[in-house]
Amino acid sequence: MTPEEKPLNFLEQIIKADLEAGKYDKIITRFPPEPNGYLHIGHAKSICLNFGLAETFEGECNLRFDDTNPAKEDDEYIQAIIEDVSWLGFQWAGEVRYASSYFDQLYSWAVHLVEAGKAYVCDLSPDDARRYRGTLTEAGKNSPFRDRSVEENLHLLARMKAGEFDEGSKVLRAKIDMAHGNMNMRDPILYRIRKQHHHQTGNAWCIYPTYDFAHGQEDAIEGITHSICTLEFADHRPLYNWFIENLPVPAKPVQYEFGRLNLNYTVTSKRKLKQLVDENFVDGWDDPRMPTIAGYRRRGYTPASLRKFCDMIGVTKSDGVVDVAMLEHAIRDDLDKNAPRAMCVLKPLKVTLTNYPESKTETLTAPGHPQRDDLPMRELVFAREIFIDAEDFREEANKKYKRLVIGKRVRLRNAYIIEADEAVKDGKGNIIEVRARVIEDTLGKDPEDGVKAKGVIHWVAAQHCVDFEVRLYDRLFNDPAPDAGDKNFLDHINPESLQVLTHCKGEPGLSNVEIGMAFQFEREGYFCRDSRSTELVFNRTIGLRDSWAKIAD
Repeated sequence: MTPEEKPLNFLEQIIKADLEAGKYDKIITRFPPEPNGYLHIGHAKSICLNFGLAETFEGECNLRFDDTNPAKEDDEYIQAIIEDVSWLGFQWAGEVRYASSYFDQLYSWAVHLVEAGKAYVCDLSPDDARRYRGTLTEAGKNSPFRDRSVEENLHLLARMKAGEFDEGSKVLRAKIDMAHGNMNMRDPILYRIRKQHHHQTGNAWCIYPTYDFAHGQEDAIEGITHSICTLEFADHRPLYNWFIENLPVPAKPVQYEFGRLNLNYTVTSKRKLKQLVDENFVDGWDDPRMPTIAGYRRRGYTPASLRKFCDMIGVTKSDGVVDVAMLEHAIRDDLDKNAPRAMCVLKPLKVTLTNYPESKTETLTAPGHPQRDDLPMRELVFAREIFIDAEDFREEANKKYKRLVIGKRVRLRNAYIIEADEAVKDGKGNIIEVRARVIEDTLGKDPEDGVKAKGVIHWVAAQHCVDFEVRLYDRLFNDPAPDAGDKNFLDHINPESLQVLTHCKGEPGLSNVEIGMAFQFEREGYFCRDSRSTELVFNRTIGLRDSWAKIAD
């Protein structure tokens, strides 16, 4: 779709005007994650925005890892992020890029600032530095090391680089203005001592640039035209511009900010997500309850549904909270149109059809999808013993109950009408079997005696089905704002966010489906085969209807 075919958001308007004015021949955007965790749904919005703008205006988008803090980074996160971006359907320009590839250039620019009298080595302890920084209402005061000579600063910086000082003993700071109204401009740190192994550069460095110092210069090196960040970086823009203006960079990118994605019933802080993983509240970063892209993928969400959701919520200049029901609608709508159908009995109850011959079986057919002629028909085996869901039978029920009841009739989906005669119980009074009869000549038509079935239930043949485990996933938190204010988000974990059902029964064709393949289990919801289980396991992606609607009301 071209920009003229839909209303433009404010970023599209800016880019369109820049191109029409001849400011750029081609736009270049970038997606610059820090590899200190897995990407979450908020990152999905940023991915779709940056890559989407490049696609819309026939430009390019770089994938760059801002790997300036080896203490929190890991190659596992890099590989997971690469997989996430590819899975969403985007291709970056050229090779994957790293901030660490520019460390030599960044250091030379730090030297440039020192030589220009615009940076200095500071010996203040972290606690003293915080005290000297001032507050939002009080100006800071100059470090006692601010007026060191250029020669002394160059000498100390070289010794920092050589590893002669302990961590935390010295930093390199920009010399801007300790009375500036923007706290980010009060002599920000450019380099810290970190004597830690780096996943890309090994032990080549023991000082590392801060994100603020590295980010804009990385953009300049790559010729980024529109550096798009979330709104919390708006206060950092003056510093971004200060570096660009005071360094001999090859290009002058411009930073723009948009409102980040906040979902209710969801936590997206990387620190808190990591805590959920580290303290075993979830089964890893890709647990299907996690709001990570990997978690959504394992749960059965599709790239199309996440991209559609990001398109639905739009791009704004302000932050807001989006109802998670919009995301759930996006996946429900996608799977309703595309997921093949199957029958699965989650809580099996045996039904013996007493008037159906023991040795007889019939092969019945059912559509792969009610609106998709391109999907093949399914073959179902019908026999004397079948399983239905235990919740689909009652000995007695009122007229609102449209399932199987003693003395009443129900239609088996894509098969016959049956009538229940008797419930068989064990010594504790639990129903373990139902005896029923097939109403003859009701395959695809109503009975001749005119007594119609009250409802339709799903089933599988007892000797012609496959056993598997089903995991019923729900929202991880039961509070719309689990980490708002002074709340402890761990206090709001939904105790029913996962239910595991064993010995579920499904159509035989489910035994050899591909990892990640999605189905609508009729009358139950949408499910996909789990990607990490060696056994046959299906994860519930989403129910057929919003089970939280009544709570929300």
